[in-house]
Amino acid sequence: MLLLLLKMLRFILILVVIFLLSLGLRFWNLGQFNTLVFDEVYYAKFANHYLTQTPFFNSHPPLTEYLIALGMWLGSWFQYSSDITNNLTGSWRSTISYRWLNALTGSFFSLILGAIAYQLTHRRSLAIIVSLLAGMEGLFLVESRYALNNIYLVTFGLLGHLFFLLFLNQEKYFYLTLSGIFLGASATIKWNGLGFLLGIYLLIFMVYISPGFQGLFELRNLEIFAKIKLLKPWLLLCNFCLVPVFTYAILWLPYLLLNSEYSFWEIHQKIWSFHQSIGNSSDVHPYCSKWYSWLIMARPIAYFYQTKNTPSGTIIHDVHAMGNPILWWLATGAIIILSLFILIILVKQTYNSYFAFLSFILINYFANLLPWMLVSRCTFLYHYMSAYSFSLLAISLIIEQCLISSSIFNRRLGIFFLLLITFAFIYWLPIYLGLPLSSQEFTKRMLPNWI
Repeated sequence: MLLLLLKMLRFILILVVIFLLSLGLRFWNLGQFNTLVFDEVYYAKFANHYLTQTPFFNSHPPLTEYLIALGMWLGSWFQYSSDITNNLTGSWRSTISYRWLNALTGSFFSLILGAIAYQLTHRRSLAIIVSLLAGMEGLFLVESRYALNNIYLVTFGLLGHLFFLLFLNQEKYFYLTLSGIFLGASATIKWNGLGFLLGIYLLIFMVYISPGFQGLFELRNLEIFAKIKLLKPWLLLCNFCLVPVFTYAILWLPYLLLNSEYSFWEIHQKIWSFHQSIGNSSDVHPYCSKWYSWLIMARPIAYFYQTKNTPSGTIIHDVHAMGNPILWWLATGAIIILSLFILIILVKQTYNSYFAFLSFILINYFANLLPWMLVSRCTFLYHYMSAYSFSLLAISLIIEQCLISSSIFNRRLGIFFLLLITFAFIYWLPIYLGLPLSSQEFTKRMLPNWI
């Protein structure tokens, strides 16, 4: 009993350390660049419009701006140096006031993804590896440090899945309702948040029609999926249709009250027309990228670029919305490997204890990626963040299997992957944090197509 308690305490301590490191990286020098970075020119300004009661048109659902406005309102109670204060939002605000809530939210990303892994497998080792790798992902770090919307979309979508799994493990019905609320909230950030809800729908459908799932209900750690089929249809309809729709609709009310020019349906038609009118070429935006290019991170986005001439040479401050390259490429490789593996399982019908977990990863990955094939407007690398979250589960599973293998070669391979990912994160950290680099050091970190 004491040994189990000590193992649990060690597990919790490791996760706390990972969280604190994530928190520290997101809040470190958060007020730097006393300006509006990238799409802060929209989100921070729009958030301030709520505080000044100024009507405006928003091309996305409004929840992001509510949250940033809340952060700005709370931040207004504190005094800040003039060096990090500007009136670019329309009012005098500190840069920290419109960024801190994003930073706090993003700090939980690694824990949420690790908790999903644990609820699926009940393996602490996998949860730790998932949390560690998620904490070393650069794109999520960058998105957390500015007043942007993607970190909220992914956080709410993943929370929807986490509470769904918590319900299946603990059978507490309010978890099911919370799942529906968070899934609705994700769609109220951007419409592509519906990919998380689509993943739930496909998972439920898979459970009902797949002989693999049906034959695995009694296996250890997989009885969680049996409960999906035991749920009464009205519960599924209520919590994954009515609750998300109600959440989405009710969250529009503050926007509609401020902008009474349009009705609920009219504003949706206007948003749809706006996105349909956006082209898809470098003329629209120099960092447009096709959905398939995201798999290899072919075109990350420069969020901020500033040069300064000094006696010792040119100093560059650059913030690139790019992932950890080694982790990114390994994660894509992991998705390919697991896809082939599950195809072999389906062809041979030799279902094993990994079938359900792999299905969960791949269903959600493709539910959040493949709909982008139908989108004709200019898209960006950050649109891949939802799908990419599930690919982190895939590479974590492979690394964990290497580390617990009886083969010395496999264990060393797992350690090598972890060290390589850690080195890459440290090497590209100046790009994520906007640290000063010489021209030579900056060029070393950039592939030609990244600039």
